[in-house]
Amino acid sequence: MTAPAHSRESHFARGYSLGELMVAAAAREIRNGEWVFVGMRLPLLAFLVAKRVHAPRAVGLYENGVIREDPAPEMLFTMADPPNQRGATFCGQMADVMSLLQQGRVAVGFLGAAEADRHGNLNSTCGSRDGRAVRLPGSGGAGDIACLAQRTVALMAHQPHRLVERVRYVTSPGYGDGADWRRRAGLRAGSGPSAILTTLAVLRFDDAGEAYLASVHPGVTVEEVKRNTGWNLRVAADVAETPAPTPAELAVIREFDPNGFWTRQP
Repeated sequence: MTAPAHSRESHFARGYSLGELMVAAAAREIRNGEWVFVGMRLPLLAFLVAKRVHAPRAVGLYENGVIREDPAPEMLFTMADPPNQRGATFCGQMADVMSLLQQGRVAVGFLGAAEADRHGNLNSTCGSRDGRAVRLPGSGGAGDIACLAQRTVALMAHQPHRLVERVRYVTSPGYGDGADWRRRAGLRAGSGPSAILTTLAVLRFDDAGEAYLASVHPGVTVEEVKRNTGWNLRVAADVAETPAPTPAELAVIREFDPNGFWTRQP
């Protein structure tokens, strides 16, 4: 994820990095007692922060079949790292954790994508580079999570070619074309994207399944967010500033990522 240089500098001047802000914001999307499909990169830290700070009974599910009721004791680079398996509640197969999605027991899943659109649909299948089409990694389990979790949260860079009017390929469905698309598609009532956490802001979704600007990160303006969004983004009447990481949240982040492997990369 790449943010404008002045935004990165402004966060460091406040005593935290943009990555740390995003980890804290992602952690707050997890509620106590929820079963969470953790995902890779920043969500690995976000789950640890939530467990330590405000959601001690949250349960972490990892796509490789690991289930944890207690946070891993060391920093994780991937979900398959030995520290994530040592002391785990359960170490099984992908089908074991995917079956919990099918049962409707997963409250929130974290996703990434190359593109997201105004209705929260995500593309991680195809893109372009130097005018040429390129094949991206694809869904993995993201399509299943987007369809079957009670809600999803996406994390991504905020750039106009990534937040687009309509994704070129729907890898992971959000609200489709809006309105009651998920019901018409046979998906669980009330499910769908809850937020898109970007390098500039937090987008949330209205009852019609359209994204709107809920908060801007410290040092970022509403105009900057709109300028970097590929559609005419609506702005909440009470648009706020994304809360900075608390001392407790920063302490956990820095305990598990002391060298800023995840949180201080540009």
